[in-house]
Amino acid sequence: MGISAEEGGQGAAAAARLLTRLQGALSALAAVLLAVLLALVVGNAALRYLLHRSLAGAEDLAIWLQLAMIALAAPLALAGPLAMRLDGLTARLPGLLQAPAAVLADAVTVMAALVLACGGGEVAVRVGGISPTLGLSEGLRFGLMAGGGALLLVVLVLSRLSQGRGPALLGGLALGAGLYVAVPLMAIDSGFPPSLFLALAAAFGIACGAPLPHAFLAAAHGAIAFGGTLPEAAIVSTTVTGLSKFLLLAIPFFLLAGGLLTASGAAGRLVRLAASLVGHRRAGLAQTTLLTSVLFSGASGSSVANAAFGAATFQPELVRHGHGPAEAGALIAATSVLDNVIPPSIAFLILAAATNLSVGALLTGGFAAGGVMALCLAVAIHLAAGRGGHALPRASVGERRAALRAALPALGLGVIVVAGIRFGIVTTTEAAGLAALYTLMLAAGQGLGLRAIAGVFRQSAGEAAAVSLLIGTAAPFAFQLAVDDVAGLVTGLVTALGGTAAAVLLLANLVLLAAGLVLDIGAAILLFGPILLPAAIAAGIDPVAFGVVLVVNLMIHGLTPPLGILVYVVSGVTGVPAGAIFRAVLPYLAALMVALALISCAALLI
Repeated sequence: MGISAEEGGQGAAAAARLLTRLQGALSALAAVLLAVLLALVVGNAALRYLLHRSLAGAEDLAIWLQLAMIALAAPLALAGPLAMRLDGLTARLPGLLQAPAAVLADAVTVMAALVLACGGGEVAVRVGGISPTLGLSEGLRFGLMAGGGALLLVVLVLSRLSQGRGPALLGGLALGAGLYVAVPLMAIDSGFPPSLFLALAAAFGIACGAPLPHAFLAAAHGAIAFGGTLPEAAIVSTTVTGLSKFLLLAIPFFLLAGGLLTASGAAGRLVRLAASLVGHRRAGLAQTTLLTSVLFSGASGSSVANAAFGAATFQPELVRHGHGPAEAGALIAATSVLDNVIPPSIAFLILAAATNLSVGALLTGGFAAGGVMALCLAVAIHLAAGRGGHALPRASVGERRAALRAALPALGLGVIVVAGIRFGIVTTTEAAGLAALYTLMLAAGQGLGLRAIAGVFRQSAGEAAAVSLLIGTAAPFAFQLAVDDVAGLVTGLVTALGGTAAAVLLLANLVLLAAGLVLDIGAAILLFGPILLPAAIAAGIDPVAFGVVLVVNLMIHGLTPPLGILVYVVSGVTGVPAGAIFRAVLPYLAALMVALALISCAALLI
């Protein structure tokens, strides 16, 4: 007997209610863990500087709490921008192929969930020993990932049932579980390195619309059939090791600082300051948008956060002042690129975690590179946007002073972060924690309610978990690339082409420009940073300068199809079609390419 439409609708509604409750509980628990992490890191820093003592095992405890936060919140990133899906390709498929692509994407997620759940459980049972600082079983860290995998599977099932996609769900579960079981039983000797098949499998999963972290995990498991050196348990172990870095705690704290700054209204005061300084110039509101991005970048460290803020704040005003909707969206997306270059920068944190480069030196280099990019964008705005927009009234000296006084608390955030790191007063993670505490006090002082603050903690925990999971799942990928000596192959290729610094930098830029078209920015940094950096060092290029070039190059791809995450964020907030914004962003894209060329030339002179 079949299920009636009414019964199916009731089942979907019940699944939707369960999903909402589960997501709410996971989000709340992750937010609580983020609050505990903040108190732990800031409290330990205060003890060290005020009383010259510290909590035993504080860093280890913070890392374990972060793993728990990731396990709880990562399943929430199954849908939406945090899923990091390449939806552009699947959206262009014929209607008959879109449903099979969705089933394949779900199969990839099922494989990833099973790898985490079963592989994490296996490691948790096998790993012996007790943490000397915490007195807890070392297996608990891996058990957390196993729990995260199980939660991911539950969220996937409830999500598809709530959408009325029961048959498609069964297809995804059967295919994913079948591949998961079959892969270890196969042994295919192709004569090619396993990393090649790992890359092809990841590319296939991404093309089907699977989230990037899930595609990486499934591909790492699939590489076992082609001689991959990491069995299932080792994949999870490598993932957890990639996440077990105290430096990575800076990511949720910076995201929290940016969210609190926006919610408290302090970001609006940065807008008024920028308008008082440059609003009277040609295309004054457009120049204000650029300067606000420069100022706001010292707080958020996230281009996506600034793109969402700018789309909500500036889009209506830019249109009202004579700019077309697509032109306004393109301007907001282009200026948001600066937020991951001018410190604090999450992109530089990811690069430092992958290559062990100095965070302080990278942030200092980001200041100079961001200045070059801002100047090039200012010229492009003057030439392109000036034709449509008109200037704002010139602010008086008194108005500028008042705007500066109002914005000083927000501007102080950048000083805390960069000065604290650069002069060695605090670690990067502690500086990020202090920045989050500072903005929390700022938000409370501005009357931001407890409910609103809790909402920012929930959002920041979810965003941080998604970014961190990407970092962790890229670790098995990077390990296989290292085993296959891909970095050595690149160095040999560069040597064959002459091996000069100019040749290395040109080749690296071309590789990154191509990779950025089809890879998430964070994933590209994690994969190509360790591969290209040895070749750059061998050619005599300053490693920090090369790291800055790498980040600037990849950040530009926030504006390029098919990924173009900044364009899609602005499109989603404003309702302007992404295709129209992609066309309108071309003048700013050209300006940023000029900036990349100038920064690359400067790297050769250092």
